[in-house]
Amino acid sequence: MYDVADPELAGSGSERIDWAARAMSVLAQVGERFAATRPLDGLAVAACMHVTAETANLVRVLCAGGASVSLAASNPLSTQDDTAAALVAEGVAVFARRGVDRDGYYAHIAAALDAGSAAGGPHLVLDDGCDLVTTLHTARTDLIPAVRGGTEGTTTGVIRLRQMARDSRLRVPMVAVNDTGTRRMFDNRYGTGQSTLDAIMRVTNLLLAGRTLVVAGFGPCGQGVAERARGMGAHVLVTEIDANAALQATMEGFTVVPMAEAAARGDVFVTATGNRDVLRAEHFAVMRDGVVLANAGHFDVEIDVRALAAGASARRSVREQVEEFAQPDGRRLLLLASGRVVNLAAAEGHPAAVMDMSFAGQALTLAWLAGGAGLEPGVHVVPTDIDSEVAALKLASLGVRLDEPSPEQVAYRSSWEQGS
Repeated sequence: MYDVADPELAGSGSERIDWAARAMSVLAQVGERFAATRPLDGLAVAACMHVTAETANLVRVLCAGGASVSLAASNPLSTQDDTAAALVAEGVAVFARRGVDRDGYYAHIAAALDAGSAAGGPHLVLDDGCDLVTTLHTARTDLIPAVRGGTEGTTTGVIRLRQMARDSRLRVPMVAVNDTGTRRMFDNRYGTGQSTLDAIMRVTNLLLAGRTLVVAGFGPCGQGVAERARGMGAHVLVTEIDANAALQATMEGFTVVPMAEAAARGDVFVTATGNRDVLRAEHFAVMRDGVVLANAGHFDVEIDVRALAAGASARRSVREQVEEFAQPDGRRLLLLASGRVVNLAAAEGHPAAVMDMSFAGQALTLAWLAGGAGLEPGVHVVPTDIDSEVAALKLASLGVRLDEPSPEQVAYRSSWEQGS
């Protein structure tokens, strides 16, 4: 049971997966533990995630732990067809083709849920963006009684889950793995920061030094983009709607301005807000000739592509993953990756070493859920000991050693009687 572009690509896909595994030592340690203890034995896991080599290594660990896994793509442009084929060859039910349309995208999610149902579940779910969970709560409510819980790996997905919970619509426990310290630090800040700029430079061959780069949103993802862009010599402007985030950006030396002002000053725009229509018609109207528009958020709604197309006199592809929208006054605006998440659609996403920690945390959280965490329906946080364990495993793999507190220090921290 699968739907992939070409099963004959399995050989090259296995090589790609093995290459990523070299940089995923933390996940490998978790995999060894799972193979020995089988914490997911007999459980069906349905996942909607980016079908990349890094995700494939997570799937291998889940299978080593005893799970049967079905996988759909959380973004049509992030799918690596050879990786999908390799997983099918290893017995995983994969439903993912690069470039599939909206109908095909949701058909694949339904197929992943059907595969989980055929195995008596799905018992656990993994989601990136909340589309699988939303489908579960709308079109496939018959499957909910079997679901013990799941994890969500994106900021956008966690926002949607919390709204479902506020509306009393969330009927299963979901753990916000996106909100752990290791995830926000490595995946969102370091991973998104590096991979977003990698994608922009890869498809445009643009020199960032001396350019003005506008980052919309100064959350962990936006922080990473802003830091890396400044390090490459760009002048960075930040736009925000949150006072605390804007204050942090200001105190870190970035210039915070409204988008109405930034639109006329920027050369490169990167959206990282998790919200829609961050760049829209009134902004396009004042942008310079040749500006680059890229989205680092999960869904393709942050740049209003419909408004961009409606205001253009002509539209054409000028490079792979680069579309030019000619304006009536002669200006040309360049949209990357059709407005989809640029680091995955136009490049290879986060480095494997980044996803190593994120996926190790997800695997350990699933094992915790499988072991009977006893959670009520709603959005829950990852236990701090899991996040700490992931950090400790990463440090050990890097050869980093920590100090141990003395007995006196332990006693001091646990007492209120010792003062100055």
